[in-house]
Amino acid sequence: MKNKFIPLYKPSISKQEIRNVKTCLKDGWISSKGKFVSSFEKKFKNKFGYNYSTVTTNGTTALHLALLSLDIKQGDEVIVPNITFVATVNAISYVRAKPILVDINKKSWLMDINEIEKKITKKTKAIILVHLYGFPYFEKDILYLKKKYRLKIIEDCAEAIGSKYNNKFVGTLGDVSTFSFYGNKTISTGEGGMVVTKNKKIYETIVSLKSQGLNMNKIDNFYNHEILGYNYRMTNICASIGLAQLNKIDFFINQKNIIFKLYKKFLGRKVTFQEENKNTKSTYWLVTILVKNKLTRINLQRYLKKYNIETRPIFTPMNKLKMYEGSKKKFTNSLDIYNKGISLPSYPGLKRKEIEFICGKINNYLENF
Repeated sequence: MKNKFIPLYKPSISKQEIRNVKTCLKDGWISSKGKFVSSFEKKFKNKFGYNYSTVTTNGTTALHLALLSLDIKQGDEVIVPNITFVATVNAISYVRAKPILVDINKKSWLMDINEIEKKITKKTKAIILVHLYGFPYFEKDILYLKKKYRLKIIEDCAEAIGSKYNNKFVGTLGDVSTFSFYGNKTISTGEGGMVVTKNKKIYETIVSLKSQGLNMNKIDNFYNHEILGYNYRMTNICASIGLAQLNKIDFFINQKNIIFKLYKKFLGRKVTFQEENKNTKSTYWLVTILVKNKLTRINLQRYLKKYNIETRPIFTPMNKLKMYEGSKKKFTNSLDIYNKGISLPSYPGLKRKEIEFICGKINNYLENF
């Protein structure tokens, strides 16, 4: 076991994905047209109860399209958590709006409703909810803010496909919601994303925007580019992989539940785990733990690396990045959790004996060093 490399994440690829890709190659449909694109979109929306869905090149372009579809523009403010992958905040900058960073809750590692409310101004147009590591927000809190301040809600579900709030799948609360199918996500298309919405007009706008601004309803004039658009279309090959992955998502999510419970069992109280909000259910994309302090975290990562166990720290707080460091606020919780946080191997194919090995090394380090 010592010499076997245990990665942080890897996709679970089976014969069905390979067969689907071969079908694309055989039929010649390898770009953004082909039967797998529409099949993947349809099965995805039916699986999770979304009204409209459309695939994109990746999760970042999905976020860009979501903001554009809500007419977020220069001078607008968009509230976003200080702990997230940088793509969430970059997408706000793409449309020249201003990201308003909010510190996170000590237990859930998500934005606290009281902290969000403090940041709302007359310029605030939207809130981006990032369901960090698969842990969803408390639905009633968000609905309260949405109604009181008439704000748009975008859900970044890149890490939370299949997670639930109030027994409903994430993505059903937002005006627009986005997903990522990068190689380390719960289901993967290699590179890819999805945008979902309950609003037909928003859906049609997004489909046009991702297709170089074409009006898709005017079949008599194919090159009828009516708005400034982008080439954000997923290939048929990627969609074919996604369709096969979607067939196994219940299995993947069940495995992730087992993995999370095993980590909690074997690590016990030596570390701290992210906590679920009430009436929510996480899919535990990455099992992430907190240790005593920054030095412990750094040294533990080095120790695990000696045994070929790959880990990574929590996302760097946005206010610590050069391009977003303007705020004078200290973001105490974000910094504390970043300093202490380690993400552990969490892919569905991870074996119990591998988890026992990882936890054994962590426990040994924490007890003896």
